[in-house]
Amino acid sequence: MLDNETKVQLKQYLELLESDIEFKASLDESESSNKVREFLTSVCELSPRLTLVESSLKRTPSFEVNHPGQTSGISFAGLPLGHEFSSFILALLQVSGRAPKVEESVIKTIKKIDQPLSFETFVSLTCHNCPDVVQALNIMSVVNPNISHTMIEGGMYQDEVDDKKVMAVPTVFLNDEEFSSGRMELSTILEKILGSVDISDIDQENSYDVLVIGGGPAGGAAAIYAARKGIRTGMVVDTFGGQVMDTLGIENVIGTPYIEGPQLMNKVEEHVNQYNVDIMKNQQATDIQKNEFVEVSLKSGAVIKTKSLVISTGARWRNINVPGEKEFKNKGIAYCPHCDGPLFAGKDIAVIGGGNSGIEAAIDLAGMGKHVYVLEFLPELKADKVLQDKLYSLPNVTVITNAATKSIEGTDSVESLVYEDVVTKEEHRLDVKGVFILIGLIPNTEWLPEMIDTTNRGEIIVDDHGMTNIPGIFAAGDCTNSAYKQIVISMGSGATAALGAFDYLIRQ
Repeated sequence: MLDNETKVQLKQYLELLESDIEFKASLDESESSNKVREFLTSVCELSPRLTLVESSLKRTPSFEVNHPGQTSGISFAGLPLGHEFSSFILALLQVSGRAPKVEESVIKTIKKIDQPLSFETFVSLTCHNCPDVVQALNIMSVVNPNISHTMIEGGMYQDEVDDKKVMAVPTVFLNDEEFSSGRMELSTILEKILGSVDISDIDQENSYDVLVIGGGPAGGAAAIYAARKGIRTGMVVDTFGGQVMDTLGIENVIGTPYIEGPQLMNKVEEHVNQYNVDIMKNQQATDIQKNEFVEVSLKSGAVIKTKSLVISTGARWRNINVPGEKEFKNKGIAYCPHCDGPLFAGKDIAVIGGGNSGIEAAIDLAGMGKHVYVLEFLPELKADKVLQDKLYSLPNVTVITNAATKSIEGTDSVESLVYEDVVTKEEHRLDVKGVFILIGLIPNTEWLPEMIDTTNRGEIIVDDHGMTNIPGIFAAGDCTNSAYKQIVISMGSGATAALGAFDYLIRQ
């Protein structure tokens, strides 16, 4: 189950354990239990500090990660492999006594929670967003004895997934009620529980030289370039990483043949943290005013002053705006085939969008689903030829061009999709359980004041230095009118905007 290379790496981590760990496992003679038993036995063989004790727990197979004779609150129902292997390793280290790598203020906030909270997170092992949520909830469980958390591997608990109508991962239940669906950072979870955001650390009196709004590739690059100039730099981010966090394989970052989106943005955040940059997470900008300073209003109530501003709020998946789209989001409608695809194994699926993203999704889903229908509004697909060739080679894929989606229908979840042939005007119905929408991106600029010029698509218009029509206000990345939306281009435009802001400041 664990290859030799993985065992070598794991053994190195186990040498960092600060105390003994006991796996309290609930197992029977089923195939799933035997897999979990084999996994735990293999892990225990790598360190004398690990022991396995069988017991009875809520789910079988499952296991707790505890100090001997104690309960940590962390459980795994199923195998913590794939993307969750890192969650397993971190749980071992943190339960053993190694401090989680979060700010002391966050630890104090977690300790303030005085009511019992029992979290359960349904994941798929191919989901690259799930570990963020699992690891955040595990940290909360380690820090506060009132909190417990169980990771549930959906593939091993398919009946429970069906009973609870889990159709997107990660999906979190709190005290048996659905709490959230989708990637969340620890700060977002705490805000959702406590109902407020602590803005006491936000300096509203002193101004920044450069303030960056957005934590994607453009925002990260802008912050690094600004900070390297030795000027006071701040970042306002909802969640660090942006749209790239929803990207799995990236093969076109120059000098890096392959990296996954979350890994890349973790490296970018680590790079930013090497400089004196104030990162204000879980904050959303709501308005911009230009007076003596540029003043940025936040949803939390704070107003931040800055001498120059870089807007790098990125973009999000475009909606198709048809009946059923909002109603069935995360109930059959999805956007990430890597995360949610396994939930539709053996089922009929529709993919809306014939560009690279849509065709890549269809190829991935064809390996899991029973049949995949690709719907493209235009007379032909727009994806690269190499992707089209691969798609057409798959026996369980049907491509439908000239297709305008009219509605997505169902009761509690998606049951069918209705589309119109734009040539004949005839309507057709596809009986599908999942609909993946990948029709391009829309810039996150609807909150901007009218004083900032944008295109008719909402993209911020910038010059060669990244500056908008307002002196001192710059923009970068996918929220601008750049001709191409690519990670490396966003990083470059972030650097350009920061350098442009610096040149603006020295000329004032």
